[in-house]
Amino acid sequence: MSLRPPSDAREPDFPAWLAGRLAGYLCRDIPEDADFAEYGLDSVAALGLYGDIEEEFGPLIEPTDIWAYPTIRRLARRLELRLPRPGGGDSVRAAFVFTGQGSQHPGMTAGLYLDSAGYRGRLDEAAEAVLPYTGRSMVDLILSGDERVHQTAFAQPALFAVGYALARTLQEAGVEPVAVLGHGIGEFAAAAVAGALTLADAAKLVAVRGAFMQYLPSGGGMLATCATPGELAELTAAEPDAGIGAVNAARATVLSGDLGALERLRDRLEAEGIACRPLRVTHAFHSPLMEPVLPRFEAVARRLPGGPPRLPYYSTVHGRFTAEPLYAPYWTEQITAPVRFADAARELLAQQVPTHIVEIGPRVVLTPFLRRLGGTDGPVCLPACPGPRSDAVDLAGVCSALDAWPLAGSSASV
Repeated sequence: MSLRPPSDAREPDFPAWLAGRLAGYLCRDIPEDADFAEYGLDSVAALGLYGDIEEEFGPLIEPTDIWAYPTIRRLARRLELRLPRPGGGDSVRAAFVFTGQGSQHPGMTAGLYLDSAGYRGRLDEAAEAVLPYTGRSMVDLILSGDERVHQTAFAQPALFAVGYALARTLQEAGVEPVAVLGHGIGEFAAAAVAGALTLADAAKLVAVRGAFMQYLPSGGGMLATCATPGELAELTAAEPDAGIGAVNAARATVLSGDLGALERLRDRLEAEGIACRPLRVTHAFHSPLMEPVLPRFEAVARRLPGGPPRLPYYSTVHGRFTAEPLYAPYWTEQITAPVRFADAARELLAQQVPTHIVEIGPRVVLTPFLRRLGGTDGPVCLPACPGPRSDAVDLAGVCSALDAWPLAGSSASV
C-alpha cells in the first residue's frame, strides 16, 4: 500500500493521529511522553496499532518498533523520519557510536550540563544510578574538573553516564538511532539505549567492572600502531604477554599487554618505519592481563537479567550484528576480547546504510576512523562533542543537522 500524505503535501500530524488511535485501544488519553505499557498497551493492541499505521501510511515501521519507541513522541518521530520526502529526498538515518575509555577528560560536558536542562536531567539520572557503587557523584566529579576522572574506577562510570545522557538527550530531540555500536566501555551505554540492559543494571555492571580493574596490579599498557593485524601477527607471536587489544581501522591497531613487551614491540615497529604511540591508560585493557577480574565480575553479572537488544546492535566483541541476548557470558568475554571496531562498523555501514553517524562521547575519538571506513560516499559523521569545551550550541548544531527538534530546556540556538 502506498503512503497517503495530505493533499497539500505536508507531513501527517503523527502525534495527534497516534494519540487518537491509542485512546481507542486504551479507552483513555495518554500523555505524549508516557510509556505505552504503563497505560496498559499489550501485544495484541500493539499489533492492532501497527496494522493501523500500515493501512493509513504504508510500510514505515516494523511491529517491534512499537516497543522500541514506546511513547507517542518517540514513535511519531520514528514515523516522521521514515516518511518518504517530496522529490525523493532521503530521510535521516542516524546511527549512534559510543566512545570508550580514553575519551574522558576533566570537566567533560560541563558546559552542556550548565546550558541544557534536558542533558542535565539525563546526566543526573545516570549519575544517580551509579552513585550507590561509586560513593561519589559523577556530576560532582565532572563539574569540579577532578583529575581522578582518569582513574579506571571513576573513568568507566563517568563515561557511561555521559554517553547515556548524550544519547537520551538526542532521542528526546527526536533523533532515533537506526543502530548502535559501542567501543569497549561504550558498549554498556549502547546496550542501555538499545534496551538490552536497564539503566540500573548497566550502571551496576560498569561500576563494578571499573572498580575490579582499578585494583589489578600495575605493569600493563596499550600501544596504538599504524599497522594492520596481519603485520603484527608475527611480532606478537614472539611476545606472549602482549597482543591485539583493538582494531579500529585498516591501519589502526592497538596492542595491549605487559609494558616490557609493548616497549620491545614498539622498538621493532619503529625500526620498520611504523609509527606507534603509547595510550594514556592505567592497565592493559582487552588483554589476558584482565583475566583475574573475570570470576568476580561474572558472579555479579549472572544475577542481572540482560536481554536481546531492541535496536540493531553491532557488537565489537563479535565484530558483527547480533540479536543475541546480552547476558553475563557476553559481558565477561568483553573484558578480555579484542575490540573489533572496524569489523562491526563496516557491517553497520553496509547493512544499515545510515545517512549520518553520531559519535556519542565527550570528545572526538572515533570519527576519523568512521570517515575512513565510510569512504567518500559514506555517511556524514557528527561528533556530539567536537572538543573539550563543547556545550549546548554544539549539540544543537548536531540536532539541526539531523533535522531534529531543538534541545529541551536549552538557550542554544542554531
